[in-house]
Amino acid sequence: MTQPPNQPPQGGFGAPQDPQQPPGQPPQPPAQPPQTPAQPPQTPAQPPQTPPAPQPGYGYPQQPGPYGQPPQSGPYGQPQQPGPYGQPQQQPGPYGQPPQQPGPYGAQQPGPYGQQPQYGYPQQQPPFPGGPAAPGGGGKNPFKGRTGIIVAAAVAVVVIAGGVVWAVVGGGDDKKKDPVADKSQDPKPTGSAPVDPGDGSGDGRDGKEDLNAGRQAGESKVLWYKTAPKAPGDGAEAPGMWVTDTLAAKAVYNELVAYNISDGKPSWPTITLPHKICGASVQKSDDDKVAIAYMSGVTDRAKCNQVQQIDLKTGKKDWEKKIPEGDLFDGTGTGVELTYAGSTLMVGRQMSGLGLSVSDGKQLFEKKKYGAACFPGAFAGGERLLAVSSCGASTDKEHDEIQELDPATGKAKWTKPFPKGWKVARAYSVSPVVVYLTNEDKKQWNITTLKNGSSAVRSEVSVDEDFAPECGWAILDRDLQGCTGVAADTNTLYLPTKATSGTANEVVAISLETGKERWRAKSPVAQNMLPLKTSGGAVIAYVNASYDAGGRVVSIATAGSHTPKTLLQNPAGTAQIENGFYSKAIDYVDGRFYISTTRLSGTAKGEEKLMLAYGK
Repeated sequence: MTQPPNQPPQGGFGAPQDPQQPPGQPPQPPAQPPQTPAQPPQTPAQPPQTPPAPQPGYGYPQQPGPYGQPPQSGPYGQPQQPGPYGQPQQQPGPYGQPPQQPGPYGAQQPGPYGQQPQYGYPQQQPPFPGGPAAPGGGGKNPFKGRTGIIVAAAVAVVVIAGGVVWAVVGGGDDKKKDPVADKSQDPKPTGSAPVDPGDGSGDGRDGKEDLNAGRQAGESKVLWYKTAPKAPGDGAEAPGMWVTDTLAAKAVYNELVAYNISDGKPSWPTITLPHKICGASVQKSDDDKVAIAYMSGVTDRAKCNQVQQIDLKTGKKDWEKKIPEGDLFDGTGTGVELTYAGSTLMVGRQMSGLGLSVSDGKQLFEKKKYGAACFPGAFAGGERLLAVSSCGASTDKEHDEIQELDPATGKAKWTKPFPKGWKVARAYSVSPVVVYLTNEDKKQWNITTLKNGSSAVRSEVSVDEDFAPECGWAILDRDLQGCTGVAADTNTLYLPTKATSGTANEVVAISLETGKERWRAKSPVAQNMLPLKTSGGAVIAYVNASYDAGGRVVSIATAGSHTPKTLLQNPAGTAQIENGFYSKAIDYVDGRFYISTTRLSGTAKGEEKLMLAYGK
């Protein structure tokens, strides 16, 4: 059977999924997003209705052959199932019914590609079996275990079914609700963990309870806990979290703060920016620089076009640059994408991007429209620099494609087009290149791995599973690197499965050579286990806290026994604090675990959580 030109090999693109917006629409003036999101509710509403269970065999490609060929028996001997890249469905999938709430892009205003980012609270999406989920936060989070790809821009959460602002940001948790360890237990405190206002003004405040009181044998201790500066009533972003060998830094509202990793004392004075933050680099540079974007003003006409680079080692502002608007309909809007690759900081606008020198901020290149009306709309960095473009909008050649760029010049090393209707939604890894795609019309998803330094397909995932990394709550349309709970090494991809109520989820190891399952490991408790990274022949994973039990960091050996081994067991005494980080960034570095919020509600009665650090 012959393959269409420039397409992946037979197999792959196959598990039916909930609809998503096609990548291209005719360019039109972007609607101006509101500067003040709607006021969120104070109490959580009921979560959306639980979707029906998947049909047998649902969640992996069911047949070989190119897109659009007649159905044939699949690799698992199951005929009449959707095939790669959108074979006609022979029977309705479990999610083929009309959604219970607006689709992924149903609440957004039109933009150059049919979607315009709106700054504020994120929109909850319909579930996508096999795809990334909205962030989960533990036992009381209404979104926990709900799968769903969040590839739309963040929008006011009050428009969604369920409107769970309280659950997302932990709003309404005041001083009275901070847990106090039970003094009747056998306390084994190893030092206090003061609650610091997080403004760089001191070590903490007298009179706060000792969060380590009542800590049990074998539990980690709270190294420090920080609350956030006061946010405006419409909320504020708190993107990014960067850990070095001496400090942990965090962007929040219009500030950048940094704390000593061992005791939480301010590493340097708080850096205050003129206006609210609207973007932050996914990673830090090789020499510990980070980039922060902030708004040009406070009016409805303000743009997210001010980029400030900061040296984490010294706490000093480095260079600053105003990002110019691009061509017609191409601007910075209310959020820009910032990612480092080598000696370049890539700044992504709505339909193009600028490569800036890390050393001085000077422009190295501009990645803009090319070929058959291809507009670069998303970037991913790290060991490689990737660009995702939407091409041929509203034509019969409409499609997405991905390129690897030379970070010094912006020139494409290779280009990989995908068939019409397939949207590159996430980059699970840049080295190797592993991308997650969705197809609204076919109600399908696909995970494709490319060969190193080439556009050739290495494999496509063919595992019958409902995967659920935590993704979203992003300012941007396509936050390619915005998923927590995905890890990869040279030959294996690690993904968490969807958890059902009272049942432990699993981490599945998938071969990047074949796309098939290698092994799986079950969470030690009935809370989501999320792979974070690989290290020393093991996968490091975080098991979410519940309302009355602390989370834990575990190590899963990639060879031999795959039973999770606990590295840190966080104390039950602070479980409610840890469990309250519903929209969160997490990391485990040198034996310490860090968790921080990525969004402030601005409506909490008391101080909102910012960051919590555990260690031995």
